[in-house]
Amino acid sequence: MVEWRLLPGLSPYLETVAAMESHVAAMNDGRADEAIWLLEHPPLYTAGTSARAEDLVQPDRFPVYPVGRGGQYTYHGPGQRVIYCMLDVKARGGDVRCFVRDLERWVIATLAEFNVTGEIRDGRVGVWVQRPDRPGPDGLPSEDKIAAIGIKLRRWVSFHGISINVEPDLSHFDGIIPCGIRGHGVTSLVDLGLPVTMADLDAALMATFEGAFVRTCG
Repeated sequence: MVEWRLLPGLSPYLETVAAMESHVAAMNDGRADEAIWLLEHPPLYTAGTSARAEDLVQPDRFPVYPVGRGGQYTYHGPGQRVIYCMLDVKARGGDVRCFVRDLERWVIATLAEFNVTGEIRDGRVGVWVQRPDRPGPDGLPSEDKIAAIGIKLRRWVSFHGISINVEPDLSHFDGIIPCGIRGHGVTSLVDLGLPVTMADLDAALMATFEGAFVRTCG
């Protein structure tokens, strides 16, 4: 049974991560169910375990928090839905690679609710959308990132999770090289011309969750 929780307002980063880790500890001890928290943070950058110093372009722009999840630098801020996923990976197949693939499927299925085609790319983490309105130097559609994924496991329980851009200030991404990937942009649902609200996205996330975790990995 998954407990869904909506955190109102802007959740302070350190306090929220501490609460998430407490919930994971309770799950490991059999005192809590799986949980998904839906929230927003104030503007900040996080540095994953693979973060490179040169990818922090504007170190004084927003607070920077080192975190234990995988990945490199990411941005969180108002207008971006952060989804903290505290799930029992062992009970869901015990394959971390497949679990990450399930998270990607979930994001892609959620975007499809708004007729947005999300795609994954080898060597580029996250979920991407093609931009026919913004051709690249080769004349082909450019690709912008719309969602990031970064998790950590503790005794087979996942935490951290996903961020999806609904309507953040996209200029805030200029302070980092997002996920260490150069040559590509960042977009959001509203930037794509869709009048999607945070409540709309939350409803789509809940509607598509179960279906994303029932397929075999492939």
